[in-house]
Amino acid sequence: MGVLDGVRIVEIAGIGPGPFCGMLLADMGAEVILIERAGPQGANMLDLGRHGIVNRGKRSVALDLKDPEAIEAVLCLIEGSDALIEGMRPGVMERLGLGPEVCLARNPRLVYGRMTGWGQHGPLAQAAGHDLNYIALSGALWFSGEAGLPPLAPPTLVGDLGGGALYLAMGILAGIINASTNGVGQVIDAAIVDGSANLMNLLLSAHSAGQQPMERGTGLLDGPHWARTYACADGHFISVQALEPQFNALLFSTLGLADDPDFKSPYDPRRWEALRARLAALFASQPRQHWVDLLEGSDACFAPVLTPTEALAHPHMAARGVYSRRDGVLQAAPAPRFSATPSAIGDVPERGEHTTQILRKAGLSDAQIQRLI
Repeated sequence: MGVLDGVRIVEIAGIGPGPFCGMLLADMGAEVILIERAGPQGANMLDLGRHGIVNRGKRSVALDLKDPEAIEAVLCLIEGSDALIEGMRPGVMERLGLGPEVCLARNPRLVYGRMTGWGQHGPLAQAAGHDLNYIALSGALWFSGEAGLPPLAPPTLVGDLGGGALYLAMGILAGIINASTNGVGQVIDAAIVDGSANLMNLLLSAHSAGQQPMERGTGLLDGPHWARTYACADGHFISVQALEPQFNALLFSTLGLADDPDFKSPYDPRRWEALRARLAALFASQPRQHWVDLLEGSDACFAPVLTPTEALAHPHMAARGVYSRRDGVLQAAPAPRFSATPSAIGDVPERGEHTTQILRKAGLSDAQIQRLI
């Protein structure tokens, strides 16, 4: 049933971090009712149908939110819900008649979760943007990439999901806990610029301690030869990040470099560039599997760089069941793991698949439901 069994979430369909937040909650057992657009206008370039992993475990209701009766139906669902997720630009939900004031009037304990890039207020609040723009402005993009080259970060992971969906999920759950004790709901303003900036606090701690200069490629976490990815002879890649002295010594000992005078001062930034070139040549001399056989499983802080498909078959990932295929779709298992109330992967619904069932349970008559459909 999941750790969130009994929690009901209404999610207004969107793209990116909002739906991902809903997936996290559905994975953990929450009943997530997805309000999708009715008719062909609901389709778009990101409408992935049965391939939409972010909709797994949810139930779908298709409604035309320009219809006042449809808005009333959504409000009926909100009356019996713990939280709402929406990812529109500021003001859109208010114009639809589903703004926080209206919803909280119908359900005072509702946690109203708002997911945006720039936030609900500020000079950029109404501007369009995407993950890369948000993390660029927040500073979270700055340390990503090689010194002297344009910054580069994994698509959507740092902003949309790390700084957005995860912070919204945490905010919603905290709000639900608070409402359970005092009966008072509230609005959660989850902005990707806020969350991705908050993610920087560990690096900012290192910066304050003098370990992570603002110049990219010169800090302990992004500059040394022992904290890099390297190309192998077969075109694959490996990673090393032997930060602590004991791990550093083991890495170079295993590589046969323990007695090499060039590697005697691993924390001297003046030597890093030359030593990166030496390690690049060394790792490029053998295929990836050679380095896996030599280093994997040791304390040298090593891992091969895998595609998700390769990760599916890796012995460690397979032992934990991290990846699987469901209905032909490669996807990752729910996380984190609960010992007493394990999470589960649910089915991806067809758009509008549960409209009649859910609206009937909410108290609408069959005639009302048929008209809405």
